[in-house]
Amino acid sequence: MHQLAFLQDLAVVMIVAGLVTILCHRFKQPVVLGYIIAGLLIGPHTPPYNLIHDMETIHILSELGVIFLMFSLGLEFSLRKLRQVGSTAFIAASLEILLMLFVGYQIGKFFGWRPMDSLFLGAILAISSTTIIMKAFGELRLGKQKFASLVFGILIVEDMLGIVLIALLSGIAKTGSLQGVDTFVTIAQLGVFLVVSLVIGLLTVPRLIGFVARFASPEMLLITVLALCFGFTLITVKLQYSVALGAFLIGAILAEAKELGKIEALLHPIRDMFSAVFFVSVGLLINPALIVQYIIPITVISVAVVLGKVITCSIGTFLAGHDIPTSTRVGMSLSQIGEFSFIIAALGLTLGVTSDFLYPIAVSVSAITTLTTPYLIRASDPFTGWLLRRAPATAVSYANLYTRWYGHLHRERQNSHVRKILRRIMGQLGIFLSLIAGALFAAVFLSRVVLRFLPDLRIWENIIKSLFWGIAIVAVLPVYIAAIRKLRALGMILAELGLPDRVNGERKVELRAVVANAFWAFTLLLLAGFTFGLSYAALPSAYLVVALVLVVGALAWFLRDSFNKIYFQGKSALADTFSKSAHEPSHRDGDPGEITTENPSVALLSKEGRLESLTLGANMPCVSRTIRELALRTQTGALIVGIQREGRDPIVNPSNEEYLLPGDQVILFGNAGQLEDAVQLLSGGSEQIASAG
Repeated sequence: MHQLAFLQDLAVVMIVAGLVTILCHRFKQPVVLGYIIAGLLIGPHTPPYNLIHDMETIHILSELGVIFLMFSLGLEFSLRKLRQVGSTAFIAASLEILLMLFVGYQIGKFFGWRPMDSLFLGAILAISSTTIIMKAFGELRLGKQKFASLVFGILIVEDMLGIVLIALLSGIAKTGSLQGVDTFVTIAQLGVFLVVSLVIGLLTVPRLIGFVARFASPEMLLITVLALCFGFTLITVKLQYSVALGAFLIGAILAEAKELGKIEALLHPIRDMFSAVFFVSVGLLINPALIVQYIIPITVISVAVVLGKVITCSIGTFLAGHDIPTSTRVGMSLSQIGEFSFIIAALGLTLGVTSDFLYPIAVSVSAITTLTTPYLIRASDPFTGWLLRRAPATAVSYANLYTRWYGHLHRERQNSHVRKILRRIMGQLGIFLSLIAGALFAAVFLSRVVLRFLPDLRIWENIIKSLFWGIAIVAVLPVYIAAIRKLRALGMILAELGLPDRVNGERKVELRAVVANAFWAFTLLLLAGFTFGLSYAALPSAYLVVALVLVVGALAWFLRDSFNKIYFQGKSALADTFSKSAHEPSHRDGDPGEITTENPSVALLSKEGRLESLTLGANMPCVSRTIRELALRTQTGALIVGIQREGRDPIVNPSNEEYLLPGDQVILFGNAGQLEDAVQLLSGGSEQIASAG
């Protein structure tokens, strides 16, 4: 009887799926949506007849559908393609996922849902549907358009980040905590697993497939590929990660095999069959009564998905240097959720951490946004024309300026000297952010330890969190100030590179100031988001946070001279340490060698010193000040050895009482690090100059 029930259920599913495929092709509608509607019609929640008798069997078949669906997505994800998509895909996908996670979480909180429901809702909204977009592009014959290649690149990165998100959600669900330390440990464990799997897999799997392919047997190749798929997925599940992660990862590894085309041809029929079962099973789980009950959240979330994805993907693409029409078309193509959302919603149910209503809400939102996708793609060009006509001319002009600036900057970055400078600054910023992250994680850890071992202090929980968070921020204030200075210097460098003299003429000073200040403001917002995001678990109440920020801000302002001094002294101490180890005399075999009494900083300067020039702009804070006031040598170790002033002979070895004037070309001497600090000091904020008095 069990065999008969299974056969009957499978027959009903496949017959309905076949009919739906014909109808969807006839009326030019997405097949995925048809499968879901078919599952709804034959499901146990839709009267008068229950055509499915064994839901457990259908659930097992749908799990196979997840494996094959994610496996096929992995086959389409290639490390070579990842290198080709460039910065556009990473910027747009990262911005979209982060903001949609935030939007989804806030919507869940607005409706009073549990934290885990809100978190999973954010994840459900974060990833667009590769299947739906590819089908829509195929039907509209847009696959070879320029913007379509950008969309495919973003989808590749989204798939990669989506897998990381699934693994991260699994880890958070296991601990039942959103604490920063637990999240950090989960990410670290996942990173180790991914690196080990990719290294071993890429070294062995393509060679194994190549060996099997020599026998010219499609059957042998298919069985080997399926063995690798299920075997690696089993290992992943044993390590307490999801089947989706394992299937996607082994697919990405197999995508590097030379026989990829043969593998895809063999797997397409199997994938289509089990994918149909998966999407029909999604419809089987929909309860129409719950949809009616939650019609307001479904409507709100659908609007949030369309608007949020259009805005975030458009802005992300624009920030990566593309013009407004291209950015808008990309954003309006990615305004839906699909297969990843179902997998994430099912993951929450399987782990028992989400409520029953979340799954039908996700499916309903996917159905609505799937229907709107083709219309939004068609409307992208008319909407762009309307937007350009209605937008302020100044805003459009600045947008076009940004696009030209980014394009010129991208070309300038090919210069090896420019790359070296940018790489050094980015490396220093990476060190600064690591130090900040370490301090914030320490604050989270220590506050939790104190509250765990001294439970009587829980009545003072907010005070304790405030204390540790404040101490951590103050401890790294010199690093914050240095990071802000680096960001300002980086903005000025990027403005100089992207807006050359020959392009901008008389407006170059104003335009460079606009670009530099806009970049600085944007990166400061990112730095603030980085700080509050990492210290989320240690933050006290909102009122105390505001008070702490004001106190720390005042402390940073009034003691900025001391913090600057601490930073430069620390940097000089590190430079001295490394220079000592590099220039220490050898005493081998009783030979004392040549001992020098020269200061390590001076030794390093004389050995690695070089000249660099800086032209002073009228808005630089060092202008109209004397060299003595700047105290450049004291703060950075660099020297002003010459000044080239228009209409005058060069001033060699100027005195400390010499004033710096707009248009002066200052000749600096020092090593690479000292020159970089000197340039930032001369062209940075006024707080660096004020400390010299």
